[in-house]
Amino acid sequence: MGKNSKHHRGSLEYWPHRRAHKQMPRVRNWPSIAEAKFEGFVAVKAGMTHVAMIDDSESPAKGSEVSRAVTILEMPRVFIYGVRLYGNSAYKGSAAEVHDKALSQKVGIKNDKSAALNAVKQDLSKYVDASALAFCDESNLGFGNKRVLRFEIPVGGKSVEEKVTFLEQWLGKELKASNVFNTGEYIDVTTISKGKGWAGVIKRFGVSRQVRKATGKVRHLGVLGAWHPAKVLYSVPHAGHMGYNYRTELNKRVLKLGTQAEANAVNVKGGFLNYGVVKNDFVVLDGSIPGPARRLVRIRKAMRSTSAVKVPNVTYISLASKQG
Repeated sequence: MGKNSKHHRGSLEYWPHRRAHKQMPRVRNWPSIAEAKFEGFVAVKAGMTHVAMIDDSESPAKGSEVSRAVTILEMPRVFIYGVRLYGNSAYKGSAAEVHDKALSQKVGIKNDKSAALNAVKQDLSKYVDASALAFCDESNLGFGNKRVLRFEIPVGGKSVEEKVTFLEQWLGKELKASNVFNTGEYIDVTTISKGKGWAGVIKRFGVSRQVRKATGKVRHLGVLGAWHPAKVLYSVPHAGHMGYNYRTELNKRVLKLGTQAEANAVNVKGGFLNYGVVKNDFVVLDGSIPGPARRLVRIRKAMRSTSAVKVPNVTYISLASKQG
């Protein structure tokens, strides 16, 4: 007979356990920023190493040199090819789009019939929001998608007029990570975790193994539930697909924003496992993030951070080989 006080096997924090549908993760929430600036970017996970830095927190180690595990993200080329305006409707649907004609052909838009920016600016009262339409080109990384990946970047600002004026300056131009984030700033990371294929209840939920003489089976579930209600509840552990889920981690600190000329400062000997060497702009993040190497990552400005931006003092970056 089951024990009522026994703790639940497996976590229901993320439910249902379903597989991600797209390589480009969807960010469901964005921060509200009064200043007109971009709120997000995309990157590719290269690998991990460790650094030495002066602890500037309020911990007992404040002022001393500490070692921190870090993640290296490499930046693909990102271009702003359009502006999307949202109307004041019940569903806040897209009301108008303005495209850069040269870049719209690169993203696969044929017979572009988007509105002209000057015509849209004449009557901005019928719009409630504006955001940037961007695409990333991974050809500079040497791998990745053959087609460009389109996505949307919200923009901060107090009014639609301020947002459109800001986006007008960036229409048709390349966007860098240094134009969005600052060294020492906290960001949120959304990506897809490692896929582990089909897994049983032992690996997927941490269910205890059966005793040897129970039913002749060991790595399976003992009971699917009570007699009544006469159904299997959704919370009962089952075998199924494990991993490859959308996950968001909050408050990752940017320890360094590097340029293409500084790439050798983070390239470990022999290159990163399953990745190679970093050849373009990069970001050094404090801590780890979900997903394997070469996985696409979306980063945004922190939603919940209240910490002041302090420029970290990184004294050493390990370039030791990760091959063994």
